[in-house]
Amino acid sequence: MADVLQEIASNLYDGEDEEVAELVQEALDQGMDPGEILTSGLIAGMDEVGRDFKAGDLFVPEVLIAARAMRAGMGVLRPLLAEADVPSAGKYVIGTVQGDLHDIGKNLVKMMLEGAGFQTIDLGTGVKPDDFVAAVREHQPQLLGMSALLTTTMPGMKATIEALEEAGLRDAVKIMVGGAPVTAAFAEQIGADAYAPDAASAVDVARSLAE
Repeated sequence: MADVLQEIASNLYDGEDEEVAELVQEALDQGMDPGEILTSGLIAGMDEVGRDFKAGDLFVPEVLIAARAMRAGMGVLRPLLAEADVPSAGKYVIGTVQGDLHDIGKNLVKMMLEGAGFQTIDLGTGVKPDDFVAAVREHQPQLLGMSALLTTTMPGMKATIEALEEAGLRDAVKIMVGGAPVTAAFAEQIGADAYAPDAASAVDVARSLAE
């Protein structure tokens, strides 16, 4: 049985979306537990993608193709995971801050998080502080991620944290920030909980914060 899980992970790494979906179904037909298929097949494959992306052995296009294969497998698995009440790694609200319409980095982080078993709520780009607050109130996530690619939009991160404080929600969520001009020092300065320099690191940071 472990063979099919290794095949799922390997085909996911190679971005073979149709094969991943078929193998997930095959594993289910063999009577395997949906949670085990998720953890030892899909997430194991995406973890390997994340490691090699971090090491510079894989690049953004390859990660996107692997994420597509992950989604194909999840398409088969998701209804059964819900039925089996398999817990997610955590709930994560993500968005690019107000005034910033860049989304490639955010989308990559979102895909990597989904690949690691997180339930993501993507607010898109140009997200106002009040919209982040509303999403935290509605979805009650463990984590909130903010992205900025322009130095001129970075103050939107601080404004969002202040808005969460005013709403009495700051202590209810861990806040991560990232993006090309963002630094660990800036994250500390604005009162964020963590900074991630890239999508693969974001998964590691999210996992540590969600524990």
